[in-house]
Amino acid sequence: MARFGTASISLAVVTIALSAEAYESLDIRRSAMIERIDSLLADRWTRELVSPSEAAEDGEFVRRVYLDLTGVIPHVADVREFFGDNRIDKRERLIDHLLASPRYPTHLANTWRQIMVPGGLDLEQLQNVAGVQNWLRRQFAQNMRYDRIVSDFLVATGGGDSGPALFYTSLEVKPEKLAASTARIFLGLQIECAECHPHPFDHWKQEDFWGYAAFFARLEQSNSRRAPTEVVLVDLDSGEVTLPDTKTIVPPRYPNGDPVNGDAGGTRRVQLAIWMASRDNPYLAKAAVNRVWAHLFGRGLIDPVDDIGEHNPPSHPQLFAELTDYFVNTGFDIKELIRTLSNTKAYQLSSRLNREPSAPELFASMAIKTMTSEQLYDSLNRIAGDRPAEIPNFPALRSSLLDQQRLAFIGKMQMQGSNATEFDAGVLQALTLLNGPTINNASQGDQSSVLIALDGPLFTNEERIETLFLGTLSRLPRSDESEVFIAHVNDSDDQREAMGDVLWALLNSAEFSLNH
Repeated sequence: MARFGTASISLAVVTIALSAEAYESLDIRRSAMIERIDSLLADRWTRELVSPSEAAEDGEFVRRVYLDLTGVIPHVADVREFFGDNRIDKRERLIDHLLASPRYPTHLANTWRQIMVPGGLDLEQLQNVAGVQNWLRRQFAQNMRYDRIVSDFLVATGGGDSGPALFYTSLEVKPEKLAASTARIFLGLQIECAECHPHPFDHWKQEDFWGYAAFFARLEQSNSRRAPTEVVLVDLDSGEVTLPDTKTIVPPRYPNGDPVNGDAGGTRRVQLAIWMASRDNPYLAKAAVNRVWAHLFGRGLIDPVDDIGEHNPPSHPQLFAELTDYFVNTGFDIKELIRTLSNTKAYQLSSRLNREPSAPELFASMAIKTMTSEQLYDSLNRIAGDRPAEIPNFPALRSSLLDQQRLAFIGKMQMQGSNATEFDAGVLQALTLLNGPTINNASQGDQSSVLIALDGPLFTNEERIETLFLGTLSRLPRSDESEVFIAHVNDSDDQREAMGDVLWALLNSAEFSLNH
């Protein structure tokens, strides 16, 4: 049986060094798109007689944008600097700063890795999780075009760079599993509902599902590898899928219904990757735009994000269409899309309501999102002093992803619902926050770098409590909060311990664990 040891693909994706005029043109287009987004949303609010929330205050905004763009709350110094900046464009400047920071690609990789390899983090999955995460981070750090990222992901062969190949092995290299997963991730389609019978709400038939699965039917994991952790995939020259309980072979068919051109060269995965990046694919850009919108706003313009179809139209069809065109015309640039959305008035609305709640799909106020387990751990770790991760037996994989304590914390806290605004916490999660080692490291006077820094004689108790609020909630305490906490500290025989009590209370507050 012949094998194709290496899958290579040459796409019509051209990287061009932009001139100053091109950058200026992009700035103009971005400004126009920002204004257009806000205008279309405002028109809808007017028609629906909805009063939007006020603009978020600086503390609300700075905490939100740090969590959304870097996955962690800001340092006290960052908050103070932002509060003291009187420039009219300081929010735009902060967004640019965060998008240029090393934490941005790490957080974005973590976000997309959760989509690609769901189910939390455990030691058995460590290799798969780390490989996919590290590969994604490299792509986002280079600001690789999204269509190129998807194409490279689909034709991965592994070897020295096993990242995407580990996605295939996590799904046992089974065509039906790969079809269901890649359709959800990259196309926003739930075609697996048609695996055994026609889709109950959409037009997908069994032949559609298995026609898409056929692109992965000639793939297997090779036994030839240079290291125990290496994964090698090979594309074979034969292999088919059949309809369940029949011997009917289903040829490959693209999700838009088109069959594969008989003259198309390359492996089936290469053929699929070329179609994915082509303008014949009506789903890729829509699915990416919807996921990025959901990441920032708490829900997609189409909700759920992986159920795009005629049965589930977007809440704002014109906005969705124009934003998708903008994404395509700016070169499938995820960072540019995030920059544009983050600069809208809509993204910078407060989560506090003016009147009665409006329908969430109107986006008239910012949705209150739960922190992910990773965001919560990294934010607690920041309070404790940003300790580096130490991974026994994995010295080459020393990173924020793989710290053993982080794995344990995330495993216990992995109770998040189906979207960012849902969270089902149980007893285990509550106890982890109340008494776990992570919260203790962050709130004990001899462990927390914040408390240690505040222990000197140069601070008043009022200033110490103000600093704790800025470091946890990114805001100053209200007068009633300040009064209660100052009284607690002043009445205590051990003021360092009492200050730890204040920090512990703040870290266990609902406000701390929410991104609002």
